[in-house]
Order: sequence, then C-alpha cells, then structure tokens
Amino acid sequence: MPKIKTNRGAAKRFKKTGSGKFVYSKSHANHILNKKSRKRKRSLRKSHLIDKTDQKTLRLLMPNG
Repeated sequence: MPKIKTNRGAAKRFKKTGSGKFVYSKSHANHILNKKSRKRKRSLRKSHLIDKTDQKTLRLLMPNG
C-alpha cells in the first residue's frame, strides 16, 4: 500500500498543538504597516486557532501531523 502524503501547502501554514488542534498565523502583517492601527498589528502578531468546523478538513490534508 502507498503511504498517505501530507499536503505541503497546508504543512507550511498550520501546526498541530499537543491537544490536536491547529494553529496558524494571520496574513497582512508584513508590509504597508503605517496605515494599519496599532491594535490591528498587535492582533496580527498572535497565533490563532482553526475553527472547529475546519479541523476535519485539515486532518485530511495533514494526516501525519
């Protein structure tokens, strides 16, 4: 039987936590920062959890973690 492959695009964007949830970082935090508010830039720095409804899809894309 062939091995199950991990979706490499998803592997670069998401990481699995110890409890099995998925963490990602938000986009739009790299350039043209002078027009964005301090509050917005601060929230973009934090890592965020994937919603429960999308976790099943991500488990299929990343079967090996």
